[in-house]
Amino acid sequence: MGDGARRLFGTDGIRGVANRAPMDAATALRLGQAAGRYFNRGGHRHRVVIGKDTRLSGYMLEPALTAGFVGAGMDVVLVGPLPTPAIALLTRSLRADLGVMISASHNPFHDNGIKLFGPDGLKLSDAQEEAIEALMAGDLASALAGPGKLGRASRLEDAPGRYIEAVKASFPRGRSLEGLRIVVDCANGAAYKVAPTVLWELGAEVVPVGVAPDGFNINDGCGSTAPGALATLVRERRADLGIALDGDADRLVLVDETGVVVDGDQILALIASSWASQGRLRGGEVVATVMSNLGLERFLQGRGLKLHRTKVGDRYVGEAMRERGCNLGGEQSGHVILSEYGTTGDGLVAALQVLAVLVEEGKPASEMLRRFGPLPQKLVNVRHAGGSPLADPRVEEAIASAEAELGARGRVLIRPSGTEPLIRVMVEAEEEALVESLTERLAGVIRAAAASPKVAAE
Repeated sequence: MGDGARRLFGTDGIRGVANRAPMDAATALRLGQAAGRYFNRGGHRHRVVIGKDTRLSGYMLEPALTAGFVGAGMDVVLVGPLPTPAIALLTRSLRADLGVMISASHNPFHDNGIKLFGPDGLKLSDAQEEAIEALMAGDLASALAGPGKLGRASRLEDAPGRYIEAVKASFPRGRSLEGLRIVVDCANGAAYKVAPTVLWELGAEVVPVGVAPDGFNINDGCGSTAPGALATLVRERRADLGIALDGDADRLVLVDETGVVVDGDQILALIASSWASQGRLRGGEVVATVMSNLGLERFLQGRGLKLHRTKVGDRYVGEAMRERGCNLGGEQSGHVILSEYGTTGDGLVAALQVLAVLVEEGKPASEMLRRFGPLPQKLVNVRHAGGSPLADPRVEEAIASAEAELGARGRVLIRPSGTEPLIRVMVEAEEEALVESLTERLAGVIRAAAASPKVAAE
């Protein structure tokens, strides 16, 4: 099965509108049966850990997945609402064969998704996802367990406590958050209990918001995708830092004490420079995606460090980190992967690394989280009706011309969306006016190419 044959799995598991295929109970049941069959190998008792965020549809998908796994002969451990990185952690610590997170991350409540983790706590490879899809498409009846071989389901009551202790262990020994006032926005999502608890137990004065989930309000005007209200609250409460997590708490956006929003690039810059000075930054390199600002790259170069870029998606960042032996990587959007502490992005652990630097330096967040001046960057999405507008000679010529005009002063990044019929056009340069003109020029050429009958017919 090649990449084109994958229908269900995208770059981050399966995602869709709740109670509509593929995010319905019937598909979840088959997924449980197929993944259970795939991972049910050998004579030991097989175990799967299932976690979720706070969406209403979790109540439908969790029992459907449970029935599928139990029917395939696997024991199910239910942990309830917990961050995605907690599921990766518990999968490893419980020696489970598989971990499942039911979440659509930063999307609104009406979407949901299913992410799968292997026994090593890593997201499944393309090959594993393809094999599970092939099983789902086949006859699963013969693969199910007999009446005496069915699995059992149980609830792990101390799961939140296990994750809280693991997160606290990532903070430097002997240090405390005493004297700091921190506003934490949990997006009415998976970290609504654990995030405020971790900060409070480390000594901070905590102002929690987005901690009253009702099944519908996850990511609704709150969290890392909408930090405006958090910025206002940080100023009102004269807080030292604002922390905004997303619905499954695997990404992070910060707000300094003046109300300025800080993205993943600045967080990576701060942690990289701190770790490099301590001799902790493995390989003298940070892994980020093609979207990370050129300012970050220049900042690292100025300190004798390198930036390695990957495709967009935290799984690609994680893969490159493992291949290159790096221990720090992430995305501009706020996924930060710290491989010493976990296998996937963890907003809470990343926030604690930033707080450790603030405590160590005794300086305000506004001073420490402005490591570099970002270059002006503009992103335009060009919708098309199919075909390959990027293969048009006019587009190729326009891109080459723009790159020649920019030289070392900036970057042009043009890529098709992995989920929609869109071409993403991004230009970054030292002058705002040049960014505007080049973005519009390139978008215009791509629109014209996409409208041509030849491209549409391809």
